[in-house]
Amino acid sequence: MAFIITDPCITTKDSACVDVCPVDCIHPRKDEPEFEQSPMLFIHPEECIDCGACVPACPVSAIYDSPDATPASQKDLIDANAKYRAGDPAAFAEAQNIVNAHISAHPDLMNIPGTERAAAHQG
Repeated sequence: MAFIITDPCITTKDSACVDVCPVDCIHPRKDEPEFEQSPMLFIHPEECIDCGACVPACPVSAIYDSPDATPASQKDLIDANAKYRAGDPAAFAEAQNIVNAHISAHPDLMNIPGTERAAAHQG
């Protein structure tokens, strides 16, 4: 499995990671129809080449390099990244449902600003 974007990206959707990705595997981009509707960005696991350029570019530390490195409180978002496919409404709906369930399950964490949320998951 490729890199995983987690909940500090929810509502942040900073596209710095998109800009540095050499293979354009982070979606939805600002020019894709799903961007406005999507609560966060996703890494397409089959397109990602595991280069890691996105990790330091992310201003909210939302990207982990593997499922094992992903904090337990974020594991459900691994499936959201795996399901999302740009231009596929059914896959987009599945990924959104996973993200919405994550938001509902972690209201305390969702009240923390995205820039501070990664640290909160480590605690």
